[in-house]
Amino acid sequence: MARPRTIDDAAILHAAAEVIGRVGPAGLTLAAVAREVGVVPGTLVQRFGSKRGLLLAMAAQSAVDAERLASRVRERHSSPLDALAELIVTSMAPMSTPETYANHLAALCIDLTDAQFREQALLVHQAQGRAMVALLAEALDDGVLNPGTDLAALTASLQSVVAGTGLTWALDRHGTLNQRLRHEVGRALAPYVRIVPGPGLGSASGSSGPEHTR
Repeated sequence: MARPRTIDDAAILHAAAEVIGRVGPAGLTLAAVAREVGVVPGTLVQRFGSKRGLLLAMAAQSAVDAERLASRVRERHSSPLDALAELIVTSMAPMSTPETYANHLAALCIDLTDAQFREQALLVHQAQGRAMVALLAEALDDGVLNPGTDLAALTASLQSVVAGTGLTWALDRHGTLNQRLRHEVGRALAPYVRIVPGPGLGSASGSSGPEHTR
């Protein structure tokens, strides 16, 4: 009879992401991940075959996680724009220091130069985009966004803002990435917003109801 698994693949893959944040993809080894989760390296070889196999499995898990995250954040917020802010900052949470940002950026370089990894990275990007469009559509239906707002174009702009904010923050290191993301996302949304967003986007407390259309 096969021995039951004491730790599931998702936990291993999340641990591997933590290791990448500390040492980058070049420093990632099966042995380092095995130590992180408390198993022997042979367990990882058996499940993933190689370091490349582990990294590809991580990429596939990231696409699954992106879909699940959207549902989780929506459940926690009554405001779709607050949920949008949390979706963005949570998706970037593993890159909480400039060093971890640099290490994950090195992993992204692999995604951009290897066709198999790029395919998975694109799935993550598309999943995040669908989640953003859905939340913005809710805000539009609620009358929070200006009528006629092009949701696809706004989503593309927000994804560009998120990517650029991370890189700029890692260079100038002003504040935290969380703070910078909330500020820049709020600023990007401001021309489209008819009602002051909730605290997730840094609005003044106590503001509610319709505001002038910008």
